[in-house]
Amino acid sequence: MEPTDARSSLRCLIIANPAAGQVSQRLAEDVAERCAVLGVAARTRWTSARGDAARIAEETVRRDQSGDAADERFVVIVAIGGDGTVAEVVAGMTRAAAVALPHALFVVPGGTGNSNYRAHWGDRPWQEALSTALGGPRVRPRMLDLAGIAELDRVALLGAGAGLSALVLEGIAGVGSAGAQRLQAGLERVMGQFEPYPGRVVVDGSVIHEGRTVFANVGGGRYRAWQFRMMPHSLLDDGLLDVCVADAAYRPADLQAELRAGSHTRSPHVVYARGREVVIERTDGAPLCFEHDGELLPQTGSRVTLRTLPQVLPVLCDPETDGSGFTGHPEAGRTESRTGAGQW
Repeated sequence: MEPTDARSSLRCLIIANPAAGQVSQRLAEDVAERCAVLGVAARTRWTSARGDAARIAEETVRRDQSGDAADERFVVIVAIGGDGTVAEVVAGMTRAAAVALPHALFVVPGGTGNSNYRAHWGDRPWQEALSTALGGPRVRPRMLDLAGIAELDRVALLGAGAGLSALVLEGIAGVGSAGAQRLQAGLERVMGQFEPYPGRVVVDGSVIHEGRTVFANVGGGRYRAWQFRMMPHSLLDDGLLDVCVADAAYRPADLQAELRAGSHTRSPHVVYARGREVVIERTDGAPLCFEHDGELLPQTGSRVTLRTLPQVLPVLCDPETDGSGFTGHPEAGRTESRTGAGQW
């Protein structure tokens, strides 16, 4: 997507989800006011039910592509909510885009995990990020990768997971805390009773893991639940999916500390690989416990196939970020798959 002249054509549509954990009327007003200070016209639409964010985003893109509403064209869609809200907005944008999107996404963190925001802007306050994104003479979107989930006809933005990482979403039911603490509490609740499942993971046609499985994750962004560095080497726009799988010998007691540091990939019981197509399955034919972008999908069957959709989503994010939420070059010394598939 070509840089857009922010002063002559830029408009913002703010999609706000009041059900997200940290979204309020005041937050939405602050976003709109900051857009106005930057000289960018904005209007806000609130969601009222699941699917509204996707519908609003899709309607906006389709209308603008028709060329019938040039005066109302919105170039930047601002998603205020958590990772689930962002995933809905992206789903709507991509469903509507028959050609290159005339829009770009900007994320304001307002949910439980907010891992998409961290992948785009790190620890910078959203106010500073918005000024950086919209405050210059040009808006320069960065084209990020998505993953298509073949069996579900859906796209994943942040990442997807099976096993323990998906069961955490069941564990947060009834947890009273908010933000990252809520997801941590969910993890602690399910770890004690979790049983590894019989599984297989295939990357670009090569089996990288087969046997009892603690988790199998595909990404996407490096962070999940803001604090857990599940995919420590993943890049936002390299056209590849990172894959991280832990076998049954991996100690659950080590999980939280090692995920925060990203050191779990050094374990001999963890396989880390990369590729363009990833198949995750249960080998006993039972339903696979699977999530993407923080949404638990209980009816996936026993197998899911994810394929990279390279550089299809225009996003306003830190142009210097490497996908970790921090600027600079990716780390050296990356972990290789023990099988040789998708090695670094």
